[in-house]
Amino acid sequence: QVQLVESGGGLVQAGGSLRLSCAASRGTFSRYAMGWFRQAPGKERELLAVISVSGTGTYYADSVKGRFTISRDNAKNTVDLQMDSLKIEDTAVYYCGASSTGIRTSLDYYPYWGQGTQVTVSS
Repeated sequence: QVQLVESGGGLVQAGGSLRLSCAASRGTFSRYAMGWFRQAPGKERELLAVISVSGTGTYYADSVKGRFTISRDNAKNTVDLQMDSLKIEDTAVYYCGASSTGIRTSLDYYPYWGQGTQVTVSS
């Protein structure tokens, strides 16, 4: 099964940018649609963006549409999330997840997760 490791989190001021990366090992990365999620304290994990196996199809939650961009490199087994115009409410632990069933918006379709990376947006 695929194993996922996120990186790139940190502290950034509101209005700034951050780029997260998720590296996959084991399994066949190009078989999986990949998603980025986040979970803030006291809240449920939410889907932010998903990218198809080929990279030609994407989905964005309304909360990040126009600010975040998901991309993948199947040769490098990575999926990135470029985050611009960050807001204080973007503060959360960010996770990547893999789905073998295509672009899905329900977390139930993502059996594989990384350990998460903390993003903190300050005023």
